[in-house]
Amino acid sequence: MTDGRVRFAVDIGGTFTDVVLQKSDGSFASGKFLTTHQAPEEAVLNGISAIAAEAGIAPSAVDLVLHGTTLATNALIERRGARTALVTTEGFRDSLEIAFEHRFEVYDLYMVRPEPLVPRELRFGLKERLAADGSVLLPLDEADLARIAAELRAARVESVAVCLLHSYADGAHERRVRDVLAQALPGVPVTLSSELCPEIREYERASTTCANAYVQPQIEGYLARLEDRLRAQGIAAPVMMMTSNGGLATVELARRQPVKLVESGPAGGAILAAHVARQNGFDQAMAFDMGGTTAKLVLLDGGEPQYGRTLEVDRAYRFLRGSGLPLRMPVIDLVEIGAGGGSICGVDATGRITVGPKSAGSEPGPACYGRGGVNATVTDADLILGKLDPANFAGGKFDLRPDLAQAALLADIGTGLGDTDPAVAATGIAEVVDENMANAARVHASDNGKEIEGRTLIAFGGAAPLHAARIAQKLGARRVVIPVGAGVGSAHGFLLAPVSYEAVRTRLVDLGAVNVTEIGAIFADLRREAEAIVRTGAPDAVLTERRSGWIRYRGQGHEIAVEIPEEADPAEIRARFEAKYAEQFRRIIPGLEVEILTWTLTLSTPVARDGAPATDAPAADLPPPPSIATRPLWDAARAEFQTASIYRREDLTGAGPLNGPAMIVEAETSTLVPTDFTARLNRHGQIVLERADQ
Repeated sequence: MTDGRVRFAVDIGGTFTDVVLQKSDGSFASGKFLTTHQAPEEAVLNGISAIAAEAGIAPSAVDLVLHGTTLATNALIERRGARTALVTTEGFRDSLEIAFEHRFEVYDLYMVRPEPLVPRELRFGLKERLAADGSVLLPLDEADLARIAAELRAARVESVAVCLLHSYADGAHERRVRDVLAQALPGVPVTLSSELCPEIREYERASTTCANAYVQPQIEGYLARLEDRLRAQGIAAPVMMMTSNGGLATVELARRQPVKLVESGPAGGAILAAHVARQNGFDQAMAFDMGGTTAKLVLLDGGEPQYGRTLEVDRAYRFLRGSGLPLRMPVIDLVEIGAGGGSICGVDATGRITVGPKSAGSEPGPACYGRGGVNATVTDADLILGKLDPANFAGGKFDLRPDLAQAALLADIGTGLGDTDPAVAATGIAEVVDENMANAARVHASDNGKEIEGRTLIAFGGAAPLHAARIAQKLGARRVVIPVGAGVGSAHGFLLAPVSYEAVRTRLVDLGAVNVTEIGAIFADLRREAEAIVRTGAPDAVLTERRSGWIRYRGQGHEIAVEIPEEADPAEIRARFEAKYAEQFRRIIPGLEVEILTWTLTLSTPVARDGAPATDAPAADLPPPPSIATRPLWDAARAEFQTASIYRREDLTGAGPLNGPAMIVEAETSTLVPTDFTARLNRHGQIVLERADQ
C-alpha cells in the first residue's frame, strides 16, 4: 500500500534508534543505529541521512517524518525532568503523596512509595473551590493567586502544573491561573488539568498533569532542535508524532501534551501487529515486541488492540500495580517488563537468576558489543546460545565479541551459580526471560478476562523473533508470525497509523434518565474538540469516529469501556454494557441502575485494511533452498545444542516449509526455528512458524 509519498519513520529506543524509509513506490529501506542519549537527535539525523543516501533519495523529496520516542518515558523513570511546581486547591497539595491511601504490598513492612515528581515545598494551595457539578463554592482569590505567582518566580521553577479540584467540570479557574502566570513567569510552560485530563479522580488527574509539566521543557527543546536540524539538512517536511493510543499527532500538540508520547514506540508495534492480524484473518492474536530495553505484549481481538485509559510508569517495586506513577490518558493496553536484549542479569541472594529491569542500553551496551560494558545481558546469553551471528549483527554495523560475553556471564552468573560453563548461565537467562514474558502475558490476559491459549503470536523488534517460538510453546500459541521488517517493526507501525485524537469528558449520567438527543449532544461537543485537532494534520481526509462510554453499575468504584454506536438508545447501551460486563466478570447484576461516568470520542483518518488472507503457503511450493551455513544452536525444549541450518529470509520466497532447527537471518533481526517447528513465507512475505505436529 502506498499513497505515492516519501516518508520516514523513526523510533528512538533505549538501545537502538530505528529508521524506516517508505519510497514513493511503496518499497522500504531501513536500518538500526545506536541511540545517542545525550543528544537523541544525532542518531535520528544520522540514520535518516544514511538511509536516504543509500536509497538515492534527496532530502527535498521527503514528504513526511513520523516519529516515536522514549524520551518522555526515560525522563520520568530517571527523574531528569524540569523543576516543576504544582498549583492546586487549598488543602489538597498533599494528594500526590496520599495517592490511593492503600499499600500496594501489604506484607512488606519496608515498602516505599514512589517519590512525587513535585516536592512538597513546590506545591501551592490556592484559595478557590468548585463543587463536583462545576458550580462555584468559593471564588478564586486574586490576591492569593498573585502571592503564589510571586513565590513561583522566587523559586525559579521551570514548569508549572495546575490541577484545581473538580476543574474537569469547569476549567475557568484554571484558565485564569494560566493567564496570571503567563504574565508573572514569561517563558515558563503551564499545564492545565482541565485541558490535558478533564476527568474525575483527583490523584490520577494531578499525577498526569505533573508528569506532563515535568517533561514538557525537555521534549519541547528536543522537538525544536530536531525540526531545526531537519530543515538545515534540507528536509522541510512536516513532523508528526506517534502517541500512546496508536494515533499520530502534530508536533504542536506533542509540545503541549508530551506525556501522551509515553509508550509511543510500543503503540506503533501494536498498530503493525493489528494490521498483520487483519491481513491474515487472525481473530485472536498477541503482539510481542522485544527490543533492547523492554519486552511488551498486547492482546488483539478482531484485528484491533485492547485500549485503556490508564498507564503506570516506573513500577519500581517488582512491577507491582500501584508502585509507579499513574497516568490517565488514552493508551493501547499493554503489559511491559524490563526484559530486552540489553537487560542486565545477575544472581540474587537466594541463588535465583534475575533479569532487568536495568539495561545496559547503547552506552556502554552489552558486554559483547565491546564498547565498555561489563555486565552480563540477554544479548550476551543469546550470542553464546548460537542465536546471533557475531559478524552480522544489526546489519553488520559492528562485530560481537563472544569472548567478552563469556567472561561477563561467568562473572555475573556462573560465580553465583557455582558453575564454570557459560552455556549454563546463558541457558538460565534465556529461560528466565521467556518464562517472565509468558507469565506476564498470562496475568495480563486474566486481568482482561481473556483466554490466551490458541492465539497467534505476532513477534517484532530486534530480539522478539529470537524468543517468540519458546514463548509460544509456553503459552500454547497456535503459530508465530514474523512480519516483514520485524526488526524495526514499531517504525513500520508508524507508517500504518492514522492521524487521530481522543476527546474525553467526565459527565455522570444515569442511563435510565437520559435520551438519545442528550447523548448526541455530548458526543457533538467532543466531535468539535477532536476535529479541531485532527484537521491540523489531515485537513482534507475523510474521518472516522469511535464513541465509547466508561460505564458501571451505580455504586461501583470502577468502570469498563463500552463502544456506543451513533444513535444508540439507552436500552442498547445497557445491553452492550452487560454483555461486556459478563464477558469480563462472568456475571451481571440484574435490576441495578447503570451510569456512564466518562465519555470519549476518537476521531481519526481511516485505518489501513488492505490485503487478503495469506496464512496459506504461496502458490509456488518449491523445495527449501540450500542453507548458507550451519552453527550450533541451543534447543531449550531438549536442553542440548543441535546443528542448525542458516537461511537468508529473502531466499525463502516461493519455497515450501523448512524444518527446524534453523535460523532465518535478515539485516535487523534473526528468527529462531526450534526443532519441533516448521517455517515458511506466506504471500505477504511474513514468516509463519508452526509446530511440526500441527
